[in-house]
Amino acid sequence: MSTPSPSRRSDPDLPTVPHHGAPDRELRADELAVLALLAQGLPLEAVARQRAISERTLRRRTRAICDALGVPAAITAVAWAARQGLL
Repeated sequence: MSTPSPSRRSDPDLPTVPHHGAPDRELRADELAVLALLAQGLPLEAVARQRAISERTLRRRTRAICDALGVPAAITAVAWAARQGLL
């Protein structure tokens, strides 16, 4: 059985593998603030309220953070930021 080529990673049916390395871009201060609030264990509703945004906007921003870091979930993004000393 052959190994799929890297170009097949763009196939939406294939799982993505988080890179956990350097982010695709630097996180903005407001994104780090979101991660810091999530790291405190606050529910999304409370984080959204503190950031004065809707939960829907918070979910979009959290997804953008995860995409920038190449991680599958917010908890992984929080762990990455903590390991980097950003929280």
